Amino acid sequence: MNKTLIKNKNNQIIAAWKKDPKALWFFSVLWLFVISFIAFIANLGSIGLMDKTEPMFVEAARQMLITGDWVTPYWNGETRFDKPPLTYWLVGLSFQLFGINEWGARIPSALAAIAVVILGFYTLKNFGFSRAKEITQTSTKFWFSAWIGAGIIALNPFWIAWGRTGVSDMFLSSGIALALLSFFLGYGYSETNSKSYFGLSISRWWYIGYWVFMALGVLAKGPVALVLPGLTVIVFLLYVGRFIEVVKETPWVLGISSFLLISVPWFVLVTIEHGQEYINTFFGLHNVQRFTSVVSRHPGAWYYYIPVIMVGLLPWSIYLPLAIAKLRVWQRQQWIHSPRSTHLGIFCLCWFLVVLIFFSSSVTKLAGYVLPLMPAAAIMIALFWSEQVETKSEESSGIWSFLFLLSAIANVGILVGLGVASFLTPQLIGEDAMMPQFKELLQASNLSIKGGIIWSSAAFFCLLFLFLRHYRRWLWVANLLGFLAFFSWVGLPVAQIVDNQRQLPLRELSTTVKAERQPEERLAFLGFMRPTLVFYTQEVVDSVTEADIDNGPALDYFQRIDSPDTLLMISEQKYLNKLGLDKSDYTLIKQEGVYKLIRVNKQTVIKRYKSR
Repeated sequence: MNKTLIKNKNNQIIAAWKKDPKALWFFSVLWLFVISFIAFIANLGSIGLMDKTEPMFVEAARQMLITGDWVTPYWNGETRFDKPPLTYWLVGLSFQLFGINEWGARIPSALAAIAVVILGFYTLKNFGFSRAKEITQTSTKFWFSAWIGAGIIALNPFWIAWGRTGVSDMFLSSGIALALLSFFLGYGYSETNSKSYFGLSISRWWYIGYWVFMALGVLAKGPVALVLPGLTVIVFLLYVGRFIEVVKETPWVLGISSFLLISVPWFVLVTIEHGQEYINTFFGLHNVQRFTSVVSRHPGAWYYYIPVIMVGLLPWSIYLPLAIAKLRVWQRQQWIHSPRSTHLGIFCLCWFLVVLIFFSSSVTKLAGYVLPLMPAAAIMIALFWSEQVETKSEESSGIWSFLFLLSAIANVGILVGLGVASFLTPQLIGEDAMMPQFKELLQASNLSIKGGIIWSSAAFFCLLFLFLRHYRRWLWVANLLGFLAFFSWVGLPVAQIVDNQRQLPLRELSTTVKAERQPEERLAFLGFMRPTLVFYTQEVVDSVTEADIDNGPALDYFQRIDSPDTLLMISEQKYLNKLGLDKSDYTLIKQEGVYKLIRVNKQTVIKRYKSR
């Protein structure tokens, strides 16, 4: 009786919403705003730039702004040809609008991440079928696919981490995602929508969008933004048997013209200005060599990205294998003969596999390389959950029901594991010289206890839904609310503690440097270079590594620098010991954390170094 009442009540709510589409749109806008604000905007500028990559991009953007040279990126007094200029341009423009600060450095990445969330919502709202045979669905099916899909795209560790960081990874990933979603919208609308705008059908406009967003991706990180979407589209069209017909309907002239007009001019200008130096650095080192050899000591096995994806997409990733299996890729004939509007799932699978296989083939491996496949994985999982919600409990049986049960049990196990790990975090973390008080501050904050309670509560509700067979399809709610609560009430405060321990000392020393530095006096950092010093001091910072000290180049540096008698150095005590310096050899200006800011006579350094 209770089940019947609940079912009738749900049907009444759905019927009411169908009669008032404005209510659906109002809820959707509110939902997108809430998840986007929490994931990407809240406390965005509350912590400093994070070593080492972020301040290099941000400082290069600052240099463009203050010099007015928007062609050549500079960092720490040298050209920086690692990446194309889109990140620098967007951050520089943001600085001009909002001032030179952390929020201004990160808001472009946040907006790029949000753009994918919104276009993912729009795509699922129009083409959110989970399987080829599901061509006739109620409109509420699409709304639900869009809501949960937007939630999963936004609320996962990887998309949040890079969406709150001022580096090029999010611009590449969002460029690829927006390009591929635009292609699929053009592909789907060519069959379902005949509207025209400014003389072109809506389908053709979306196809042009595919080329525009690829061009922006190329300006963010290079040719990979053309290769990955191109391979994805080719693999997908060959699989569904529509390669020729799509080639015929694609506006090639407008698309390629748009791509060339956006992406090519800067490469021409920078090559004219810097020639072979730029070509060797960007195309040689940062494209070809990264793919064919290990760069910056980042190797990895062929399966390196499988655990990376499973962790980066928590807590949703446990359902990814089942979501992929439910697409029934082996039923190719069914996909070939099904309408285009049902192909979103198989399209996202092609997208996912192309990115995974491409970067798994690369010799250099970094976790962020697979960021572009996260929206595809999120959409496949959203389609899976959409199907679960639409499936009546009495219809759920057989092997798929069993596999879902196994996945749900694993889901509970992961949440329990996260809860236990959170409770035990103060005992599990080791000592870190860079964060000497972190353990004590974490314990005093009770954040580990709060995190343990959140994950344990999520596990409890998952278990409750699991036992109540009729409610198993709502397991995703516990995951979503648990992740939201943990990120808001634990993740952000923990990040603040880490920042205060690891990065704040360098920022405070940077302020002191600006007050203490004498004209023409050089500033050197001993040890592993901290690029935040360059941004916060707004000066050139010389780097003397541990290897330089051990192997001799440090002596050459101290002998050749064109500085007055003294120089400023920021160092940990262990590196001063390696130079052979006693406390009487230098003047301690300030100490913050493990770092000392000292003034020392360079002849004293040379003498001590030679006699150590």
